[in-house]
Amino acid sequence: MPGGVNSPVRAFKAVGGDPVFIARGHGAYLDDVDGKTYLDFVGAWGPMILGHAHPAVIRAVSEAAGRGIAFGAPTEAENQLALAIREVMPAIEKVRLVNSGTEAVMSAIRLARAFTGRTHVIKFIGCYHGHADSLLVKAGSGVATLGLPDSPGVPAEVVRMTLPVAFNDPAAVSAAFAAHPNAIAAVLLEPVVGNAGVIPPAPGFLEQLRRICSEQGALLIFDEVMTGFRVARGGAQGRFGVQPDLTCLAKIVGGGVPCGAYGGRAEILGQIAPEGPVYQAGTMSGNPLATAAGLVTLAELGRPGVYERLEALGAALEAGLVEAARGAGVPLRVQRVGSMLTAFFTELPVTDWESARLADTERFARFHRAMLDRGVYLPPSQFESWFLSTAHTEAEIGRTVEAAGQAFRAI
Repeated sequence: MPGGVNSPVRAFKAVGGDPVFIARGHGAYLDDVDGKTYLDFVGAWGPMILGHAHPAVIRAVSEAAGRGIAFGAPTEAENQLALAIREVMPAIEKVRLVNSGTEAVMSAIRLARAFTGRTHVIKFIGCYHGHADSLLVKAGSGVATLGLPDSPGVPAEVVRMTLPVAFNDPAAVSAAFAAHPNAIAAVLLEPVVGNAGVIPPAPGFLEQLRRICSEQGALLIFDEVMTGFRVARGGAQGRFGVQPDLTCLAKIVGGGVPCGAYGGRAEILGQIAPEGPVYQAGTMSGNPLATAAGLVTLAELGRPGVYERLEALGAALEAGLVEAARGAGVPLRVQRVGSMLTAFFTELPVTDWESARLADTERFARFHRAMLDRGVYLPPSQFESWFLSTAHTEAEIGRTVEAAGQAFRAI
């Protein structure tokens, strides 16, 4: 395997040392193959919002597998999951299930171009929307973590129609529309950036994008692969009260089993085959294991008080990290939305990729190793989000803060 891994950041190149090989997960914990246990804040990069091996999810997946792993034919569970999504995201009138976030975003862009008859797409520098060719332009996640340029193997002609602008800069968006009149099909963004570290939208930013897109005849696409069912039950669009035209989902929607979805206004989704001429298909789309895990996960998240508790845990971790860093004299800025956060090693506000990249990545690498030594498993990159789960407890947050205090003094 290239680098010994199947996804680049897992190789620990950005933080040093050997990657941890996992044997099993249980609740908020991971056990590695050497028998060491870690308190986990990666959560499979977001989907394990109920923790690892949640009994209800395991039971549902096991029962589904017993009935047959895949059919390549419609099932009742697909319709139930579509209805569960639509119930909490009113902007989604119709939805198509796919197998990953990359596939969801790629399909949504094709649909936006077909619906508008336009070619160009605005994306934001530092946002990562999967590894489709046209989106590997000034991307976040592993591209940012490893300091890679825009990827070789992507023809210049493919990315010519992708227009990167700074996050939280509505003037730059307006300027792009002015420079490309009647050519921009969509504005695509993570409504809360997670792939350059957590960067919240500035007050009014999402509303301004909604207005600009409506005035210009372009579609607004929210990539809620991370934020969907994470920052609120209705995702970022529910938390901030801004409705996109199209929404892309993955991670939590499949409960940890590979799954994605894209949806939006019925008149737009009506362009997808077989109702319309825009082709997209997938052998494993809506497979029984993913729909079973997703349905149970969304049901568990619908229990009273779940998001309030996640918010409280996130706030406690944020406050604890800030206080521990202050006590150790370490410059730190913690940015959080709900149960996702990033601890940036900088004193400056982080509002976009340019300000995020000023964080001290070498200090983060030392911090990561120090926390790993203390049994806390963090994302091996300064430019990724930490994720909490319902399996975390107040005591474990306290233990994490204590470990961080020791780590801050050690680095």
